[in-house]
Amino acid sequence: MPPDELESVVLHGDVLRFVDVGSGPPVVLVHGLLGSHESWGPQIGKLSQKYRVVAPDLFGHGASDKPTGDYSLSSHAATLRDLMEHLGISSASFVGHSLGGGIVMQLTYLFPERVDRLCLVGSGGLGTEVSLLLKAATLPGSEWVLPVLASDWVRRNTEGVLDQLGRHLGRFGFPAQPSRSAAETWRTFKTVSDKPTRDAFLASTRAVVGLRGQTVSAKQHFPRFESLPSLLVWGGKDRMIPAAHADNLRRVVPGSRVEIFPRAGHFPQLDEPELFFRVLDRFLEEDVAG
Repeated sequence: MPPDELESVVLHGDVLRFVDVGSGPPVVLVHGLLGSHESWGPQIGKLSQKYRVVAPDLFGHGASDKPTGDYSLSSHAATLRDLMEHLGISSASFVGHSLGGGIVMQLTYLFPERVDRLCLVGSGGLGTEVSLLLKAATLPGSEWVLPVLASDWVRRNTEGVLDQLGRHLGRFGFPAQPSRSAAETWRTFKTVSDKPTRDAFLASTRAVVGLRGQTVSAKQHFPRFESLPSLLVWGGKDRMIPAAHADNLRRVVPGSRVEIFPRAGHFPQLDEPELFFRVLDRFLEEDVAG
């Protein structure tokens, strides 16, 4: 969907752009770091045949404004609350990918009445492990290094030697084998060449990641999720946030469902689009039936 087809709303003086398509029970898709509504690929079109799909470009991302200010999980969660208020949606099912997973868990904690169901996809906030790339973004001076790493020259030359660098590159969170996850990782990372986007990325990353890994955890709030229908979807080849993190929630919330896609990377919704849709649709249909 071209940017000029996105809807927009001014929240506290800044423009937030978003997709709002389809009709039926509302489903809100929340992307991760450097992502946008495009991170959901064909899922928006598939879901909109049965549901009202809302997919924002979070502040600091995509076509939305990139103000200087608060990029904490709570700030993003409040933005989602404000967007729902604007759209007249009292509650919805939420699907959060990567950082978006942490945001919707924070939303569930702060505004539980807004969340009917929760689907976490390769989510942050469930453990400390995270790729070296995100840890490096917390270092002083990273704002000068990131544009170089995101340049077309680095991309072309890195892709040319992926076979040789595969395992080592994977340690930094870049998929070593050609996949939709790899393409989306490069596409989103390339946006840090733009200074406002880079500043927002660094602010968002440093709000949740430190040199030792993720610094914000939802573990202390897991008991609040016990009665909330929950689905966790992970790529078995996810090197950005390991699939083992799903066990942290599954152990504490036995009623949660975990789906691991063995061949998928950090973007299972792109690597296995048909499977992802079937799994998510089945989960959402149970909500309708209930």
